[in-house]
Amino acid sequence: MSNHALKLTDEEMRDFIINGYVKVKVDFPPSFHENAYQQLDAMFEQTGNLGNNVLPLIPEIQEVFDHPVVHGAMQGVLGENYAMHSHRYCHFNQQGSEGQDFHKDSYEGDGQIRRHRCRWTMALYYPQDVTEDMGPTAVLPGSQYYETGESAHEQPELALCGEAGTVTIVHYDLWHRAMPNQSDKKRYMLKFLFIRLDEPQTPLWKSDTDNWHALGNGEESEHPELWESLWDWSYGKQNGTTNGVSHTEVDTLIETLDGDNERDRLNAAYRLGRVGAAAVPALKQMLHSKSDAIREYAGYALSLTGAPAVPTLIDALQTTDDSVRASAAFALADMGKAAQEALPALTTAAQDPDEWVRRHATEGLGLIGQQVSEDMDLSEVVQVLTSGLRDDHYWVRDNAARALAKLGTIAEPAIPTLVTQLEDENRYVRFHAALALKQIKTPEAQEALFNHLFRFALVCANDTRNALLGKTWIKNW
Repeated sequence: MSNHALKLTDEEMRDFIINGYVKVKVDFPPSFHENAYQQLDAMFEQTGNLGNNVLPLIPEIQEVFDHPVVHGAMQGVLGENYAMHSHRYCHFNQQGSEGQDFHKDSYEGDGQIRRHRCRWTMALYYPQDVTEDMGPTAVLPGSQYYETGESAHEQPELALCGEAGTVTIVHYDLWHRAMPNQSDKKRYMLKFLFIRLDEPQTPLWKSDTDNWHALGNGEESEHPELWESLWDWSYGKQNGTTNGVSHTEVDTLIETLDGDNERDRLNAAYRLGRVGAAAVPALKQMLHSKSDAIREYAGYALSLTGAPAVPTLIDALQTTDDSVRASAAFALADMGKAAQEALPALTTAAQDPDEWVRRHATEGLGLIGQQVSEDMDLSEVVQVLTSGLRDDHYWVRDNAARALAKLGTIAEPAIPTLVTQLEDENRYVRFHAALALKQIKTPEAQEALFNHLFRFALVCANDTRNALLGKTWIKNW
């Protein structure tokens, strides 16, 4: 990645939190984008869509994502130490297409999970001018926080049109679709994924104020507690509690959390999360609900509550109900540093018989472990994550590799197993094992990674035909 970054402003970061996307434009000459367009044309005509291999096929595309304006925006929403995911795809919207229905993407290499805190993004790059009749990507602004299409479709549709060189960075959970292409022109859009490796410590944009309310322009706030909590999280702040909340208000909020209106439940969950310890007993009951949705929203509230909720969530990891244990592990992982006390319990949970408990606990070991004090012994955490690299479920293995990448040098004992997983049957596990070796940064890790990559590079470089075959093989690497 480029070292130079043109950072987002407070206002742009605020808009991203509310609407779920930020649009920027690289200042390359038109010939740059024309060349990318022509190479994509040739790809579809000669070999079809090479998917993840579009970057090695057209390596100049890396310059788009290294551009200071893209790099700066990505740092703002994902932190300084973010990484390009190995999933890349060229979306071709041909003339006369009917477009798509609105949807959320599945997580590549992972079981499908949703988080309001931004840890994954998509970057959408147009190599040609795109007008609304050409079938651009459309989004439902603000819908990244909604699980149901009913709630999402209450938001107005917005077509992401733009000139060649336009890059839109999108919260991974934002509802989106390809619009119908009613023109006589092809429309290409390159979608690349990016992941956060470090939890926020300080704002990575041009910050003039840490006061969320100072940025408002008087408009009605649809999700005030949610938006402000995400702003505070991006600043690296711990949760602040709301003073003077009565038992009556807590009871009313719990009733709303148990209701059918998703938007109201969302507001109630984040209001309860601001209440603090006084709301924990009621939220504990909701966490043990038979309803997946209610457990999910109780988890958001308990995660936002922070340290006062940790003992309750640790206790929930001991229940006999798999779903409750999984919800508790999910909430603790999302809590980050405030859940440091739960590391031993999550280490045990990462070996749970239920794969979803293992999945969430494994993620939590990476998110929380990277923030603990340097004198804290994480050897058992690393050992359990290393074992997770051999899990029967590839998405648990993938999480274990990403968790080790987040731990960095601490994960050095995992090097031999990570090297083995460079040959995993799942391509995303292979990629994240390589990423973990890169993040560990020791000479041994670097040598193992370079040896593997050089062996691969020699296979691909024999001649033009083998290079193309090699690119097909990259897709499975």
